[in-house]
Amino acid sequence: MVDNSAVQSLPLPTFAKVRYTSWQLDEMVAAREETTKAYFTASHVNGIEVSGLSTTYQQLSDNMIARGVILMSMSQAKREHPARVEKLIGSVISKTTDRLSAQNFEQFNTGIFVYIPENVEFDDVLHLTLNHLATSGKDFIARIFVYIGSNSQVDILQEMHTIGLEKTKASVIIEVLADSGAKVTYANIDSFGEQTTAFVNREVTVADHATVDWQNAEFNDGNVIIRLASQLNGEGATSHTNVIGLTTKKQTQGLVTTILNRGRHSVGHIFQRGVILNRSTLVFNGIGKIIKGAKGSDAQQESRVLMLSRRARGDANPLLLIDENDVTAGHAASVGRVDENQMYYLMSRGISEQVARKLVIRGFMGEVLAQMPTKAAQRQVIEEIERKLRHEDD
Repeated sequence: MVDNSAVQSLPLPTFAKVRYTSWQLDEMVAAREETTKAYFTASHVNGIEVSGLSTTYQQLSDNMIARGVILMSMSQAKREHPARVEKLIGSVISKTTDRLSAQNFEQFNTGIFVYIPENVEFDDVLHLTLNHLATSGKDFIARIFVYIGSNSQVDILQEMHTIGLEKTKASVIIEVLADSGAKVTYANIDSFGEQTTAFVNREVTVADHATVDWQNAEFNDGNVIIRLASQLNGEGATSHTNVIGLTTKKQTQGLVTTILNRGRHSVGHIFQRGVILNRSTLVFNGIGKIIKGAKGSDAQQESRVLMLSRRARGDANPLLLIDENDVTAGHAASVGRVDENQMYYLMSRGISEQVARKLVIRGFMGEVLAQMPTKAAQRQVIEEIERKLRHEDD
C-alpha cells in the first residue's frame, strides 16, 4: 500500500492548457451508496451495470460462461478471484503514475472486472455501465479492468452516467490488457452530469499483432479531464484512437490522447473531433511517440475543433516525438468556426438554423459516430448531441 504522504508527494497529471488544480480532484471521499434499480442497461444483453456499490444488472450467456469468461463487479471479483485481481490491477496503469491515479488505487471501492480467456470470439457486444450515485455529496472512485486473451475478439460498449443532483467528484481508471493476436473495439460514451467534476484515465497495453481500437464519445456536462493512452508494446501492435467531444455552457473538458509505439511495425493513429458552444472550453492534446528500435512503425494524428460561439475557447495541440528513422509519422490540427456556406446552403433549403447546426455537427463527428459498435450506440450519441444543443445557455 502507498501511504497518504507518498500519494501527495506524486505530481499531478499534466493536461497542457487546462487549469484544473482548483477542482481539488486530489481531495476525495469515497461514497458508500447502494441501490437496487437498473438505470440504463436493456435486458437480455451480455453485460453488467454497477450503480454506486451495487450490481444492478448482470448477464452473461451460457456459452461465454462455459468458455471461462468472467464478468462481475470489482467487489465480487476481489472475493471470488483475489489472486487474479491482485495480479492484474495496476499492471497497466501503475499506482505511482501520478497523484490522482495513486489516490484511485488506494481508495476505489467499486467498479467492473472482465476476464476473457484465449481463443474466445464474443458472441455479442459486451455492455459495461458505471453509474455515479450523486445523492449523498460523497465522491465516486471506481476502477475497471478488462483482460482479453490471445486471439480473442470482443466489441465493448462502456457507459458512465451521473444519477442524482448532489455536487460531487469522480475518479475512474480503466485498464485494458490485450494479449497477442487479440482484436478489440472499445467504445466509451461518457455523460457525467453538470454537478460531477471528474478525472478519467484509460489505458491499454497491446501485445504482438493485437489490435485495440478506441471509440470515445465525451458528452459530460461538468468539468472533466480525460487521459486516453495506448501502449503498443508488441510487434505489429495496432491502435486507432477516435475521439469526439462536445462542450456547452461554461464547462471545461481537457483531453490528453497518447499513443506510444514500442513494438516494431506498430501502428498508432489518433483522430479527434470536438465542438464547442457558449462559453465552454475544449482542449485536445495529442501525443504520438515512437521510441528507438520501433522500426517500421506508423504514428499519425489529426485533431479538429469546431467553434459555434465567439465566446468559446478551443485548442488542438499535436506533439510528435520520434526517436527512430525508419518510420512514418504526421499530424494535422485546426480550430475554426462553422462553415457559413454550409449553414447558408442548408437554411436556403428551408431548414431552420437549429436543425442546420445539428446536421453540421453530426457530419463533423460522423466518421467516429459511424464506428460505434451498435446502432443503439449511434442513436445514443445522436441523442446526446441533441440534448446538449437543447440545453445551450445562450
